[in-house]
Order: sequence, then structure tokens, then C-alpha cells
Amino acid sequence: MKIKLLGKTGLRVSEVCLGTMTFGEDWGWGAAHDESKKIFDIFVNKGGNFVDTANNYTNGTAEKITGDLIKADRDFFVLSTKYTLSKRKNDPNAWGNHKKNMIRSVEASLKNLGTDYIDLYWVHIWDFTTPAEEIMQAFDQLVSSGKVLHIGASDTPAWLVSYSNAYSQLMGWHKLDAIQVEYSLLQRTTEYELIPMANTLKLGILAWAPLAGGVLTGKYNKPEVDSKRASNIQGRLTEKNMKITEEVIKIAEEIGKTPAQVAVNWVKQQSELIIPILGARKSEQIEEVLEANDFVLDDNHIQRLSDASRPPNVTPNNMLKNTPMVENLIAGGVKLEGWKIPYL
Repeated sequence: MKIKLLGKTGLRVSEVCLGTMTFGEDWGWGAAHDESKKIFDIFVNKGGNFVDTANNYTNGTAEKITGDLIKADRDFFVLSTKYTLSKRKNDPNAWGNHKKNMIRSVEASLKNLGTDYIDLYWVHIWDFTTPAEEIMQAFDQLVSSGKVLHIGASDTPAWLVSYSNAYSQLMGWHKLDAIQVEYSLLQRTTEYELIPMANTLKLGILAWAPLAGGVLTGKYNKPEVDSKRASNIQGRLTEKNMKITEEVIKIAEEIGKTPAQVAVNWVKQQSELIIPILGARKSEQIEEVLEANDFVLDDNHIQRLSDASRPPNVTPNNMLKNTPMVENLIAGGVKLEGWKIPYL
């Protein structure tokens, strides 16, 4: 597995990140400790050092298992966790992005993980109640304390990430180093604003659900699909998504790879800044998808997949993507080497 920099930081991370939302069985599904260890060991033996968790995953069990698995060589691993989501029902201050919940959550995560610092700490979801200024000042204090080294925003609109970093730069505070977003062949609306923003600001991009909940493995295109399992992701089982997955399956057959490997590879090749988060409930699943690191899709395959999965037009992208017209309007026919409007 290759090692790369996280965004424009100097932090060295593996080209894919191990997601641990499946660590623990508290939610009625997932991997027990022994199976989680098998998944973790396969990832590490392949060269992985980047692990992502969250304080609410499997009611905190995922953090405890993760902490147990990394404790033998804590400093080798780049440890990522998140806060925001409710941990105590009916407690108005036990959820959200505000400073009280941030500090309470980071202390609890440090205890769960058995460590005295977190490499990358995330807002899990923007709550739209806490001012960005409060969040960024509290983040800055955490980084200055040494309990957190880098900070990021998951599931946050592009304009709020941009505003938060611009304000922090003005104040001399630490800025967000990465974003975490859903991104796959079935969810490409991230390309409207979030990925162009991250490419411009050189933020690391962690892509969650690169297999769209397993749809892109091709298992739901088979006639013998388990209806109960399929009902859990019924929002993704659209006619268009099934056609996209058919194209993934075709390309996988052409090159002797699995659909999962093809789907993950497509995500990786969209930007040097992208790091897919790969999770699994079984060790054989993580072993399969990690082999996506062993090859690259050629331009023809990338184009076929991109054409099959192109999302609908939105404003202003529907105008900006008409590159010849827009370039002529703006530049009056003058050709500028390297100029490209970065939209769908």
C-alpha cells in the first residue's frame, strides 16, 4: 500500500483508510472483537496505518476495540475519530458541535481509545446551531493543547468549510485539514462543490461508502437477492443505480477483477487528495477490496464508468460545464494554457 500526505499537511497516511463502524455488535450487526482483529491485521499487513472511528459507532464499542488493537504500537497509527452525535438521550448539551460537547467528547474518546492524543479529530455532522467561530476556536485550543493534532469536517457543506477556514486564517487559528464525504459511482453530487473546493484548498478528502452500502459489489444485481438485506438500502436500489452497477460488473469481468475493486479504484483515481474509507464485517471482505490498490483502471474504463454514472445538472454547473462557450465568453477566443473550469 502506498503512503501519501493528508491534503497539504505533512501527515503520512496510507492510500486507503480502515473504517471501524463495523467494529462491535451492539447494533445487532457488525464484527465481534476477534473478527475485528482479523480485519485490522489484514489491513496493517497490507501496509495500512490510517484508522477512522467515531465516538458513537456501536455505542462506543468501536473506539474501545480500535484502541485495543493499536495500543501495541500507538504512534505508528494515524488515528481519526469524531464527535457531534448524541451520546445521552434527553441531554440538550450531549449533542452538537458546541464547545461543551466537543471537550466532553474528546476526553471520553481519549479514554475509550486508551491514548493521550488523537491524530485527526472531526466534526461528524454540521449541526447548524453552533457558530463556526465557536467550533474553530475550540478546535484551535484542542490542537494547541496537544490532545488533537489535525482537524476536519465530515458531512459539512462546502461554503461552511470555506468560511471556517477563511475565518480561522484571519484569526491565526488552526484550519480544517480534511473533509469527509460520501462519494461513489452512485453518489457523485459531491463533485458539484465539495471536491472542487477541497482540490482548490488542498484538503484531504476521505470518501465514505465508496461501495454504496455494498450495491457496487454487484450482489444486488443477482436474481437471488435476500429481500430483507436489500430492504436496508432500498433507497440505493434504483433502476439507474442497477445500470451503473451493471457497467461496473462488465468492466470487472473484462479485466479479471471484482466489481468492488473496480468501484473503489474509480473513486481513488478521481483526485490525488482522495482516500477511500473501507469497512467490512468479515475479514475476507477487507482482503478483497484492498486488492484495489494493486492496479489502476485505464482511461477508457474510467470514462465508461463516469459516463454511466454522471449526475444531473445543477446551477451553475449546467452553464460552467459548457466549457467552449464559457471560455469563449470569458476570454474572447484567447487560449490560455492549462485553463480548465473544474466542474462536471
